[in-house]
Amino acid sequence: MTKKITINIIDQIGRIDVILAKENLPYSRTTLADWLQTGHILVNGIQVKRAYKVTAGDTINIIPPAVTTTEIIAEDIPLEIIYEDDDILVVDKPQGMVVHPAVGHSTGTLVNALLFHAPLSTINGEFRPGIVHRIDRDTSGLLMVAKNDQAHQGLSAQLKAHKNDRIYYALVRGEFVENSGTINAPISRHKVDRKKQAVQEGGREAITHFEVIERYVGYTLLKVRLETGRTHQIRVHMTYIGHPVVGDPVYGSAQNLAGVKLKGQMLHAKTLSLTQPKTGKELRFDSALPAYFKDALATLTPIIQNDN
Repeated sequence: MTKKITINIIDQIGRIDVILAKENLPYSRTTLADWLQTGHILVNGIQVKRAYKVTAGDTINIIPPAVTTTEIIAEDIPLEIIYEDDDILVVDKPQGMVVHPAVGHSTGTLVNALLFHAPLSTINGEFRPGIVHRIDRDTSGLLMVAKNDQAHQGLSAQLKAHKNDRIYYALVRGEFVENSGTINAPISRHKVDRKKQAVQEGGREAITHFEVIERYVGYTLLKVRLETGRTHQIRVHMTYIGHPVVGDPVYGSAQNLAGVKLKGQMLHAKTLSLTQPKTGKELRFDSALPAYFKDALATLTPIIQNDN
């Protein structure tokens, strides 16, 4: 069972949702906001709203809801496990696989497959056991998974402190003049289309670093490193600078390439580093570009660089 967390306010002053976001907690801001509404977060024993301003002397109690017995079906689905020990897993997820069950996707997800393979942490509740971070259904590549709550808390703390190296390969539209750069633009939920994210004033800090790997006629292959990890961050940032990820039906266009029918955005989580939360050992993993990505690149015409 997940234990109650007590935070004694000494000199922090401000909205409770902002104060909680600054604490080293193994829960997302969305989860904490939900718990404020449902009474699982109390101040001095009383339920408060997200806008409540804490002051010195307040005591915040976070009482996670009891984890109910999961109704998710464990399914014998093949997994490409890159690494496994008693605490964590690193999985290479294929394009097209949903990470965790949700409306419209109750089976066939990565979580269904993981539950068949090993016990998972309970911190994220019954529908996202073990999931420390996620990648989109049509993004392929590396994910770290926690097998117990202690490991989950450790991995979550690393993510929050930006200690993980997460490198993606992205094929984007258009030709870059620069060889590298950084996009520093805040992201929050789109004000009109609530299923999308957008670069907006007042959003959460979002920083993406990119480096050109190869130039093609009309396209560019990028190595992208995430400094922060906002929802859809790479896809949103690339669209923001006028270079949407190829095949992205949400932030770009679901166009195909000559001879290749695309099934989603050309985005692959290629490299992942982490610290084993119990032993402290530094681990680094790399995933080869999958066939769908190589096939798409093979249709493009490289731009020959003139060094003169």
